[in-house]
Amino acid sequence: MGTGVADPISILGLLLGLCAAVPAWSKFLVETSSLTITLPESLKGSYDSAIGNFGVPQYGGTMAGTVVYPTKQADGCTPFSESFRGPNTGGRPVFALLDRGGCYFALKTWNAQNAGAAAVLVADDKVETLITMDTPDEGKYSDLIQNITIPSALIDKTLGDSLKKVLASNEMVNINLDWRESLPHPDERVEYEFWTNSNDICGPKCDAQAEFKRDFKGVAQLLEKGGYTSFIPHYITWYCPQAFIESKQCKSQCINKGRYCAPDPEQDFNKGYQGKDVVLENLRQLCVFKVATQAKRPWVWWDYVTDFQIRCPMKNNLYNQDCAEKVITSLSLSTSDVRSCMMDPELDADNPLLKKEQDAQVGTGTRGDVTILPTLIINNRQYRGKLDRAAVMKAICSGFQETTDPPVCLSGGVETNECLEHNGGCWENKKANITACKDTYRGRVCQCPLVDGVQFEGDGYTTCEAMGLGRCKVDNAGCWQEKRGDITFSACHESQSKGCQCPRGFRGDGIKECIDIDECKEKSKCQCPECMCTNKWGDYDCGCSKDLLYIREHDTCISKKSQSSKLGWAVSLIVFLGVASLGVVGYVVYKYRLRSYMDSEIRAIMAQYMPLDSSSEVNHHLTEEA
Repeated sequence: MGTGVADPISILGLLLGLCAAVPAWSKFLVETSSLTITLPESLKGSYDSAIGNFGVPQYGGTMAGTVVYPTKQADGCTPFSESFRGPNTGGRPVFALLDRGGCYFALKTWNAQNAGAAAVLVADDKVETLITMDTPDEGKYSDLIQNITIPSALIDKTLGDSLKKVLASNEMVNINLDWRESLPHPDERVEYEFWTNSNDICGPKCDAQAEFKRDFKGVAQLLEKGGYTSFIPHYITWYCPQAFIESKQCKSQCINKGRYCAPDPEQDFNKGYQGKDVVLENLRQLCVFKVATQAKRPWVWWDYVTDFQIRCPMKNNLYNQDCAEKVITSLSLSTSDVRSCMMDPELDADNPLLKKEQDAQVGTGTRGDVTILPTLIINNRQYRGKLDRAAVMKAICSGFQETTDPPVCLSGGVETNECLEHNGGCWENKKANITACKDTYRGRVCQCPLVDGVQFEGDGYTTCEAMGLGRCKVDNAGCWQEKRGDITFSACHESQSKGCQCPRGFRGDGIKECIDIDECKEKSKCQCPECMCTNKWGDYDCGCSKDLLYIREHDTCISKKSQSSKLGWAVSLIVFLGVASLGVVGYVVYKYRLRSYMDSEIRAIMAQYMPLDSSSEVNHHLTEEA
């Protein structure tokens, strides 16, 4: 139930969209291909068909086929139970004629492709000028859209009704689709633009842009380096209406006092990134292209945007200036030049680059306004079809004048080793010939390598570090090491799974250097009054003056004589105590035996004068006496 007052966020979103998409002078041109009917005689002639913004249009080529209109499921919104390839088609490619309405254009095309159709013609359900069939925004259709490999086109209601009437009378309809003039091809160089966005959490279309940049980078750079193409990246911006410039929404989505805006990435003004973060990164990417072009390396833009989306994603909270400038530095571009190009976003004035972008959004000549992201413009004509490496390459190659096609357009595929130049912007150890750059068909990746059973770990761009057992055997794990004579010191320790640490006697970062500590100069060792210190590489020697002995554990000198006398006294004391102990024991034994003897003598004498209870002792005594 409405309240009568619209949500200000919704108002701003609507206004921003209107300001960008529908200016009073705007025009959206529909890219068409020529459709020629050769049979029946009653319909012979050429007609326009609006190229769908998905699938693979056959730019530069033609396709002939027979039209089939299904008697069931004519809207194509559900999978077809029967194949379009029947005995009545004569083995020719089949163009499925489907009714508009009921579901997305892309779903109709997908179902027809699965039933064997070579192309799809959608008949409009109302009398109107042709429109461009676009893809849905729902994520559930993203895989489907990427797998559509056939062309599609919209035809007007009048032509659609005529085709259905003829087919209902069992007449054969043969059609030629001609894309040879869909893109101009005036000379031996193709000029093309790519309208994109740095926002990476906007759903399937953002994902498709990111994948295309990675896949197409190698081809784009090869064409640019060879002088076959002239490429320019572009970014759509919005502006905030004057009445809303001071609003919280405009301030969070715009820079330069509302002149350049982008929608909030999360569609939530209270959390996450803001629209102005996207505008700033878009501007930075434009400046990277400008600085790289001035350095005569315009193709580096492709390296920057692909590396940025890998290293600085929004989902990891790395979508910021610090991360971006690390990528810029890794590509040997000047961060100060990029900053200078971006200018102050708080100025109440136009930014030359972004102003130029807004002007370029408006169509001129044969090119309409740019209102769909992403958009490719080839030779001033908007490309229609999916963002696919092979499909886009086919379109670009169709833009060269006949017989001037570069060799890359005549080959079945394009293979480029992106690791050969600047190591692909990845980490490398030139000394050990180890690199994180790995060339693949889809473009290079920066991935820390596995060398001799030792795994390197890191981001692959600026750092890779040997980890685990055996790491010191591979270029000493990148740690400092030096040998002098027969002595070698190293900052790599097998007992540690990672890192570098200078050995005892050295200090430093353990990577670039370990500097010998002069224990003598720093007065950290051998500092007793009698000590004499001599520094050595990684160690020291300490001697004592005169007749003194150095004790390293206590860092002190002691007298050798003093030591001898003390030792002699200790030994003498031990001997004396031993002898004394033996004397005492001997004396005690002696006294005991003497007393025992005297007792026995007295007993013997007394036995002669008086009887005793036992005479065993007397007898024993007498026996001994005898």
